[in-house]
Amino acid sequence: MSSGYSHSEAFDAGFLSVGSIHQLHYEQYGRKDGKPVVFLHGGPGGSTSRANTVFFNPNVYRVVLFDQRGSGKSLPAADLRENTSQHLAHDIEELREHLNIDRWHMVFGGSWGSTLALLYAQTYPEAVGSLVLRGIFTIRKSELDFTIGPVGAASLYPEQYEEFVNFLPAEEKHNIFASYHKRLTADDKQVQLEASRAWK
Repeated sequence: MSSGYSHSEAFDAGFLSVGSIHQLHYEQYGRKDGKPVVFLHGGPGGSTSRANTVFFNPNVYRVVLFDQRGSGKSLPAADLRENTSQHLAHDIEELREHLNIDRWHMVFGGSWGSTLALLYAQTYPEAVGSLVLRGIFTIRKSELDFTIGPVGAASLYPEQYEEFVNFLPAEEKHNIFASYHKRLTADDKQVQLEASRAWK
């Protein structure tokens, strides 16, 4: 079984200003004149790297990677202002226009990126040639419960789950989302950093 495709360094990289606050970091790989594909990372709050190009033949595709608002190398880091799903979908369209791409040959989304891909395709159907969705995560209650509840992922990875939950003080373990949210959006950058490390 193949381990995927290897790509050379990015042939283009830069930042695109979107809205009044954010700058998206993007990179392009593969053929400059190839079939354009955009890779949508998970999270929300994930990031991209050259490793994400493994799915795409560099002799066929022009691969566009970008870090969503507040994520990865995009600026400002971890900023939730003007950062909604609708903003993120519109950013994909702005990036397409900025890169002079008439239409995406493929919008490829994994995990949270699959949800964003669906939203983008519904909002801008004329800009999407095809969709590839993998590891679909639509943020339903059942999916969230599986991810951070005491059954589901906790049963599969008990040691990691214990570490994840025990980061929080005992009085805050009853509402993991709210407790982490409070720390991830704290004014103290050190508190944010420690919580983001524990969240991963």
